[in-house]
Formats: sequence, C-alpha cells, structure tokens
Amino acid sequence: MSPLQILILIASYFLVLILISYFTGKEDSNTAFFKANKSAPWYLVAFGMIGASLSGVTFISVPGAVEAKQFGYFQVVLGYLAGYLVIAYVLLPLYYKLNLTSIYSYLRDRFGNVSYKTGAVAFLISRVVGAAFRLFLVAKVLQLLIFDQLGLPFTVTVIITIALIWLYTFKGGIKTIIFTDTLQTLFMLISVSVTIMFLASALDLNSITALIDHVSQSEMSKVFFFDEVNDSQYFIKSFLAGMFITITMTGLDQDMMQKNLTCRSLKDAQKNMVVFSVVLVFVNLLFLVLGLLLTQYAQVNGIAATKDNLFPTIAMLPELGVITTAFFLLGLIAAAYSSADSALTSLTTSFCIDILDLEKRTEIQQKRLRKQVHVLFSVILIVVIVIFDSVFTDVSVIWELFKAAGYTYGPLLGLFAFGIYTNYKVLDKFVWILAVIAPILSFVLNKYSENLLFGYQIGFEILIINGLLMFLGLLLISKKKNAVG
Repeated sequence: MSPLQILILIASYFLVLILISYFTGKEDSNTAFFKANKSAPWYLVAFGMIGASLSGVTFISVPGAVEAKQFGYFQVVLGYLAGYLVIAYVLLPLYYKLNLTSIYSYLRDRFGNVSYKTGAVAFLISRVVGAAFRLFLVAKVLQLLIFDQLGLPFTVTVIITIALIWLYTFKGGIKTIIFTDTLQTLFMLISVSVTIMFLASALDLNSITALIDHVSQSEMSKVFFFDEVNDSQYFIKSFLAGMFITITMTGLDQDMMQKNLTCRSLKDAQKNMVVFSVVLVFVNLLFLVLGLLLTQYAQVNGIAATKDNLFPTIAMLPELGVITTAFFLLGLIAAAYSSADSALTSLTTSFCIDILDLEKRTEIQQKRLRKQVHVLFSVILIVVIVIFDSVFTDVSVIWELFKAAGYTYGPLLGLFAFGIYTNYKVLDKFVWILAVIAPILSFVLNKYSENLLFGYQIGFEILIINGLLMFLGLLLISKKKNAVG
C-alpha cells in the first residue's frame, strides 16, 4: 500500500470513531464521562476489554518475541487468568459496595488522605508510562510506514496520534470508549486471523489440523519452563508474575476498573470479568501462533526483520496483498487506540477526582476542569513518548513495559493488600515515603540480584517483591488495630 492509501484508510477509520463519539457523546455530563451512567451492557464491556488489555504492544511484541522466548509468554497468560478471578471475587465486590468512581477513594477511607493521594499519584505515573510505551510502539510503526516517506518528524507523528484520541474522547469519555473499544477489538481479531490464514497457506498448511500439528511439533511452541529456577521464564516465576501483573495493572488500575464500574450491577461486572479472562487466554494463544508463523515465514523467505519489526515488515510485503496489509494496519491502530483512549480518560478521571477533588466543585467548574485536564494529559503523553524515542532503541517493548510496571504498580499492590488483608491503621503521613523507598530498593535488588541472591535472576516477579516491601513498610508504621467492615 502507498502512503496515500494508508492515510485514506486511517482517515476512514477515525471518521467511524468520531461518528460513534458524536452519538455517544451527546450527553456532555461528568456522570456519562466518568461512569457511562452505570448502564453499559456487560458483554460489550467484556469484548471491548480484550482490545484494551492487549494493546498495540501485544499486537507487535508478543509475535516478535516468539523466536527468542518460544511460547513461554503463555505461562504469564495463565497467571493472568488466576489474577482476573481475584479481581472478580475480591476487588469488584469491594468497589461496588463502596460505590466508587475512583477506586483510590478506598485508600482515603481505609488509611487517610495521604495514602489516598499516594495511591492516585502512583496510578497516574504508572498509567502515563504504560500508555506512553504502547503509543510509542505504534507511533514508530506509523513513522516507518507513512510519515518518513512524507518527510514529517517523529514528534509530528506523536502529536497527530494523541490529537486523534483526544478528538473522539473529549466529550463522551468512558461512555464513548465502551463502544469504540468493541469495534477496535473486532478489527484486531480479524487482522490476526487473516494474517494467520495467509501465512498458513504460504507455508503449505492448508487445514486446521495441519496447522495445529505444525505448531505443536515446532521447537518454538515450548510453553512450560521447569528446568532452571534462575531462568527468567521459569514457570512459577512467570505464573505468579502474570497473576500479580493482572491484579495490579487491571484490578488496581483506574483505567480498567472504570469500565467494569460502568456495568449495571456487581453480578454483571463479575460475568464480564470471567468471560473476558477466558477469551483472553485463547486470543493470546492466537498471537503466539502468529509469531511462530511469522518467524518461520521470515526464515523461509530470507527476511532479516526480528522482534518488534517482524510483524510490520512482513505485513507490508506486496505478496501479502492489499487486504491483508489493510487489516494489519486496522488491527494495529485498533489495538493501540483501544488501550490509549481509555488511558487518557482514566488519567483525566483520577486527576480530577483524586487530586483536584472535582466532586466538591460546581457543575460548570467540573466540566471546565475536566476538559482542561484532558488536554493536559494529552500534552504529557506527547512529551513522554518523544523522550522514549531517544531512550529505547533496540528492545522488545512488552518486556520493557512489564519491567516498568514492576516498579510503578508495586506500591499500589502493597497498599491495597495491606488494606484488605489486615485490620491495622497506619501512620498516614509517612505512606508516601514508603511508596518512594520500595521501588528504589526493588531496583537495587534487581540490579544486583545475581550477586546478592547466589545467581538468581529476578524477572517479572520484581512487582511482587516491590509490593511486599511496601507491605512490610506499612507494617512498620502501623499502630493499634482498627475494625474493617
């Protein structure tokens, strides 16, 4: 496809999103923006969350990592499933019982105002970093495919990327996102399926049975790693990391929970979470199969691309045809934006409610501030993505994303775990200090783990270690018991 054809395709796609925004954003109220009036159908939320959970990082990085890491990522996915069950039956009942708009309001009621603000700031940092990682990857692909050929710098690409998100979310917020995410998830799944079909045909795998046999017999399809405990892909480490990544990056994340809190009832929200988590396992397996086929196709045809460049390079080859290439681009953009648009909305929600105490202001002030904050975080995302462009050069982005999550979400994990599973009070004024110390200690431990821990290499479980350090720190500053309802 030529750059002009790609631009027309992208413009058409966003016209559809803007049209959805027009109809869903007619009610320009804070209740609709933050909660979708608590009337969202659970099955729409569940389907849309697939795209939001996977994002452009999964779309590009999971297939690209198969050559080096085989199907080891599926161990993490199984951990995700366990984590979603914890969210459905531990966290969601708590959030619905307290009727929360921002989930960090729980920390104010449980510990005090400093803990509340600390949790909110930890989320804001975590979500800015996470959203920036996801959008950075997609912006790089768009730069390669379109904007380099038009002579536009990367900064302009990023500005266009964020501006498009702002355009269709600034009025409807979460109400709009529930519907756009559904469309985006559909495009993403079609894209993966179409590409797998083409690659299977090109590799003479002309039936489902032949494809399954081929994948199962490949050395790259190894899933479980039990041999070496020091291996970063060791099963127990990967499973527990996946479980806690889910609990923190979904269950303790305003972005993902804001969608669940739009459901009509707790029962609907739990149905959404369980159905979504089971489907997500099979969707991730599809991405791993795609990665195996992409790697083999590249080897057979002498294509040198690896890691995050593998899928985009092959998808844009003329022999794949315009339809496959078009669906790849739609899937990539859909995967990226289904995650990023909700991130922008949740950042706006958390900052307005948790930092600015929006609910204490008049309706007119609330609307004005909400729109100003929405613009503010759009600008912040642009700046952070541009910085990433100079920092990350040759990485598989999904692994860097999870490393970052281990440091930024750890304090949230410790705070919520301490609040839910103990009945102690804490000296609230010191909580923010612990939230700074725990990630620093985790970083030092991770950096020198092989020397300090007799050769043991810390992987994604740095998140668990970080949360545990926060938990132990809270114990040190706890005082008399306090009954918890």
